[in-house]
This record gives sequence, C-alpha cells and structure tokens, in this order.
Amino acid sequence: MNRMTRAREQELEPRPAVPPETRWPMAAAVIASAALTLFLPDYLRLGPRWALPLAEGLLLVALVSGDPVRISRRSSALRCVSIALVVLLVCSATWSTIRLIDDLIHGGAETNSATALLYAGSSVWISTVLAFSLLYFELDSGGPAARAHHMPAAPALAFPQQLSPGLAAPNWRPRYVDYLYLGYTNSTALSPTDVMPLAPWAKCVMTLQSIVSLMILGLVVARAVNVFA
Repeated sequence: MNRMTRAREQELEPRPAVPPETRWPMAAAVIASAALTLFLPDYLRLGPRWALPLAEGLLLVALVSGDPVRISRRSSALRCVSIALVVLLVCSATWSTIRLIDDLIHGGAETNSATALLYAGSSVWISTVLAFSLLYFELDSGGPAARAHHMPAAPALAFPQQLSPGLAAPNWRPRYVDYLYLGYTNSTALSPTDVMPLAPWAKCVMTLQSIVSLMILGLVVARAVNVFA
C-alpha cells in the first residue's frame, strides 16, 4: 500500500523545471562526515563511537529510500528527515570544536603531540566544512527538491550566476558542489567570497562558521607551532 501511495504521489507531483540533482554528492558528504567521527579521539566525540554514525546512517537510508537517485520529491516528512540529519551533523561538529578548544586552552595531554593535534584539528575542521555545506544546501531556497521545481526571486544565498545571469546556462540551479565550495571558502577566508548571504539566517550561519573556523585554525596552528618549537 505504501509503495502504491508513493507511486501515486509521484504521478501527481509536477515535473521539475530542471533535471534534479543526483543524490550521491550529498550522500558522500554525509558518509565522509560519519567516517571522520569514527576516527576522532574519544574526547572529541559526542557520545559513543558508534552512536552518531549509526544515527546519521539511518537518516541517510530514510532519505535515499524516500527519494532515491535524484532529489526531486517534495515531501514534508523527507524535509524533516533532511533537516534532522543536517542538525545532527552541525551539532556533532560544533561539539567537537568546543571540546578541542577546551583541550587546547587547558593544555590536555593530547595537545603535547603536534602530529596528534594536527590530525584532530584537521578532522574537526573538515567536519565543520561538510556540516555547514550541507546546512546551506538544505536551507537555501527551500532545499534541493524545491530548487529543482522553482527558484524564488530572492534567494537566501546569491551566487555569481544569479547576480550575473549572462554567466550561467538558462535555468541554472546551485548544486551541492556550489555549497561545498561556499563552506570551504567561508572557513578559509572567514568572510563571503563570491557567494553573498542575503537572508538573516544565512548571515548568522556564515558568521558562526567563520568564528568556529577561526578558533580551530588559530588555536591549533598556534599550539602546533609551540609544540614544534
């Protein structure tokens, strides 16, 4: 019955305005983030080693089952699962950042090894880039499924292709790689580069990511240099 109902809903769903985005880039980012969590030191993880990867894996399986291959189905249930997954990733990355900073400030035993410190710091930093890129991906313009059907006149994040339509193909849509690049540049430049935040939530999230990245890079590099010296 559920399969018949889902098939009926898909028949009634209007066809997307552009080819929907494939699921695998977003799924690969979630898997990579879960893998990084598995190999983090115990003091940097939120909960037992298996808990977060298991929760993230279950949520990802639910998403893939409900809307496989391409992200085109607009569903309140799938939207809630997507947001729950992204919130879990962001909370995990933020917790790891807080624990790492606390350890650096109070001089934990792990911070006396430059190799261990750089490994932990880079893992946490990459986790924050992936988590925030997925957050932008999910919240901008109603999410990937909504973007495939219709782009709002005033998006939350303005990409160069939207500010200068002549640079892009007709009906251009941002894909996950665009949000991944946004997350990376915001974590390295600590400010907007080519993507401008327009909505208040986008400005707040980009500010938070810049602060988190600045604390990780500044404290980890400073401590590592001190250990090497």
